[in-house]
Amino acid sequence: MITLAAVRRTVSALALAALAAGALAVPAQAQEEPLPVSVTGPDSVNLSLHPEPGEPGEPGEPQIELGLRAPGEPVPDENGVTYPIHQGEYTVTVDASSLAGVAAVNFSRLGGWQGCSVEGLVATCRGYEIYAGRDYNDLGGIRLDVTDESAAGDVGSIEVTAAGEGLAFTGHTVDVLVGGPELQNKQLAEPEGFKAGDTFQAPLSFHNVGGLGGKGVVLRVSGTRGISLPSTFGNCWYDPRDPHDLRGWSSALCVFDSEFAGGASYGLSAPFPVGTAGFALYDVMSYSFSAVPADKVADLLAEGDYRAGTGPELGLVRLPDADPAGYTKYAEMDFPTKNTFDLDLTGERLRARKGQTVPVDIGFANHGPAWLALLRSGGEPISFWVDLPPGTTVATAPEGCRAASWEGAEGDYLCNIDTPILEDASRTFTFGLRVDEVIRNATGRAFFAYTMPNEGNPANDSGEIVLNPRGRH
Repeated sequence: MITLAAVRRTVSALALAALAAGALAVPAQAQEEPLPVSVTGPDSVNLSLHPEPGEPGEPGEPQIELGLRAPGEPVPDENGVTYPIHQGEYTVTVDASSLAGVAAVNFSRLGGWQGCSVEGLVATCRGYEIYAGRDYNDLGGIRLDVTDESAAGDVGSIEVTAAGEGLAFTGHTVDVLVGGPELQNKQLAEPEGFKAGDTFQAPLSFHNVGGLGGKGVVLRVSGTRGISLPSTFGNCWYDPRDPHDLRGWSSALCVFDSEFAGGASYGLSAPFPVGTAGFALYDVMSYSFSAVPADKVADLLAEGDYRAGTGPELGLVRLPDADPAGYTKYAEMDFPTKNTFDLDLTGERLRARKGQTVPVDIGFANHGPAWLALLRSGGEPISFWVDLPPGTTVATAPEGCRAASWEGAEGDYLCNIDTPILEDASRTFTFGLRVDEVIRNATGRAFFAYTMPNEGNPANDSGEIVLNPRGRH
């Protein structure tokens, strides 16, 4: 006799079998692909025989900054929070073993606040989160220094590898050369008697402080708004300044497929003309020579809107008597220094009744011939003060002006004028003054607190504001 329990067991077995068969009929889910992540960093380092010292007791700045790059770019959510695209342990191994006897390796800035474990010339760094893109995936820096064993021409490399579950890493190699070409530039000075509008025939040259020579040199010359590069040498390319960008630069890139020796100096076969405009004043001209092989020049030209020159070519000439002490890493010159501007403040004379609010215009102008750029201060404004006529209060103040209620203020209001100020600039600052009391010949003024260097006409650096002047108006 078949019992009810046996029937139930049979039905259950059939149901499980059916479920199993159904499960087998469903295609297996494809395994998730590992996240591709690449190690980033410089391809090579030329380790100087003359390194810049760091702070006492501290290593100098790292020459090698490492990081990770994952697909996409980091995008914050609606709350401004950016989340990682991977969470899970991974390990980065930095192997500098081949630099033994070549350079000293400092791993102290690697791994951020967690640091890395170091054994000899191998550092092991652990991480957990990876973000999209590059910005949030810094690994830190490595500092290299020459030692008593280092010699020009020594080579080595740093191999960076990484591994982690669910991650497919692409490693990175940094090649290290000791004492390779290192070009410093002759520091220039403004010629005596130089005036705005003149052209400086610049004797540009470099000294190779590296222990090795090379082949291929690039000269980059740049100038701010008052500087022009009038010649069009056949081996130079020119990128003009955007005329709407008052703080922009024009530049030229000149290419020399020439050999140069270690410890030697070279100059141009002809001076490099640098023109100045009639409004130029403390404009900045900079230049630099760099050791760049011919196959890398296209990358530099792709960084700007360069146009090829059409004139004769410049060459390089060895300078046997050059003094290495006259050369520096960064060569810049601010000139011309002798030009002047003429800042002018004007007030207004008008009549008003008690209780009346009247507009009072303060005029500002630059009558040139120079512009006022303050290029080194990055756009710092200049300021003038306003003393109100007695018996008045300010109902409305113009943009850029604020009440000077602090101790040591030199006037009632302080007004700022952004720089650069063009050579023909003008602007009006309109105050709404309420007349609380009628005072005949009530006089205030707008004024600069001091005479600026290169001010050509201090006599008009202030202007009177007169309400209800005596006599005819």
